Amino acid sequence: MSGAHDTKPVYPDEQAVITSFERAYEQYRQRIRNYFSLKLNPMVADDLTQQVFLKAVENIQSFKGSSNLFTWIFKIAQNTVKNEYRRLSRKKESPFDFTDYESQSISLEFTKFVDFRIDIGAALKELDEVDQEIISLRFFVDCTLSEISKIVGMRESAVKNRLYRSLERLKKELKEWGEITIMSIQDLISIVDKGGSESTGKRLKKVQQDLFAELSNNVERISTKYNHHPSQKIVIEIYPDLPTFHRAVGEADAPNWFMGTYEGHILKIVSPLNPGPEHTYQSILKSTVHLFTMWLINEINPAAPKWIRQGIGGYEAKQMTQDFIKGSTEDAIRNLAIPSFDELNNDTWDFETMKGFQFSYMFVEFVVGQYGMDTLNKVIRNPHDFNGIFQCSELELHKKMVEYISG
Repeated sequence: MSGAHDTKPVYPDEQAVITSFERAYEQYRQRIRNYFSLKLNPMVADDLTQQVFLKAVENIQSFKGSSNLFTWIFKIAQNTVKNEYRRLSRKKESPFDFTDYESQSISLEFTKFVDFRIDIGAALKELDEVDQEIISLRFFVDCTLSEISKIVGMRESAVKNRLYRSLERLKKELKEWGEITIMSIQDLISIVDKGGSESTGKRLKKVQQDLFAELSNNVERISTKYNHHPSQKIVIEIYPDLPTFHRAVGEADAPNWFMGTYEGHILKIVSPLNPGPEHTYQSILKSTVHLFTMWLINEINPAAPKWIRQGIGGYEAKQMTQDFIKGSTEDAIRNLAIPSFDELNNDTWDFETMKGFQFSYMFVEFVVGQYGMDTLNKVIRNPHDFNGIFQCSELELHKKMVEYISG
């Protein structure tokens, strides 16, 4: 919560008006803006927020201190919304549907380590207008129950009862995605894809359920296997198609095979419903396991080389078949054009051209097969200690790997 909930009445005097409203503007501006974004349109939210505070300054003498300052200002915002609705009605335009606002989503917990953030727009639409208003004020505008009571003109106990009933209904709606429970409605973020029809909505629910199943089957196993419990939860964000995903991660000209990445504790993927020409529904699901594994290795050791992160990610996700690996690398192996460890640290798109995903996978497979998982865990944590871990130099180990994958 914002901590900006004033309980003492504020009585203005002429000398303190400017100072008081500067403070009020900093405290309440974002909350008022959020309300306009939800009820009208994010594009007009800033202008309308400015209008509200200008009206508040102009009418400060009418503030008698019978309520707190925020709810008094918020009443001006409500009246502004009503005026905008009337204006749009005269022009035969529709207001922006708040459940469509940047496709609001809710954070759901399904393991100790992952928050899976999914769209709740469809579930919110099942609520009546008053309950939608209470939910939006509580969790989108950050209002206290007391403030909501004054804003909607209901007793605080009634607001509390309606809020809890609404949350129970939302929980029931969200249960359709599987055995998942509401962790925090306050952790709202944006997921771009919402789905414009009933059939699309059902398909999105299936996507989210399948991602849930794929990750819940692997996250605990992988965390245990690499002897590391993450220090923070990761978040999954889903984008509707490759162009949207590429723009969102700052790679507008990325190749079609690039469908997922991680930034900090957030995994970003393209929707399995629109995987692009080089992926399938199932490969996107498996790629999420790949990304989680890479993120985990990075948290264990941020200095772990790319071939270790990519190789272990591919090894755990099993998204490449043995036939594909063999067929795509046989020319390079026959010509002894197998990249070195340093070459596999390439962070450009050439990584794919040099068959970096395949060779990294095979190198990890070699370490596990010849030396065991304990050794692989040592490599993750001390990736340059070749003599200490393998009793040979980096060049000698690479030669052994080449002999292994060439055999």
